[in-house]
Amino acid sequence: MCLAIPGKIIEIVDAENQIAKVDVGGVRRNINTGMLNEDEAQIGSWVLIHVGFAMSKIDEHEAQETLKLLNEFGQYQEEFEQFSTSLD
Repeated sequence: MCLAIPGKIIEIVDAENQIAKVDVGGVRRNINTGMLNEDEAQIGSWVLIHVGFAMSKIDEHEAQETLKLLNEFGQYQEEFEQFSTSLD
């Protein structure tokens, strides 16, 4: 299964090599924006990130909804792990 995570471009680190810094839930990482059009890779843009590459631009509403679902999934995962540990 492949998972893309939304992040917001907060800085263009190296325009020539298409590197930008994104914020994903408070964590900041450099990513490659080479798969995007130049007008999509702008400060303030929300993008879907997979293995260090921005795959596509998305709108802020879609990004927030996806982050909310990922957060809920993480909470369910913790509950599942606690449940399966208690069965041992």
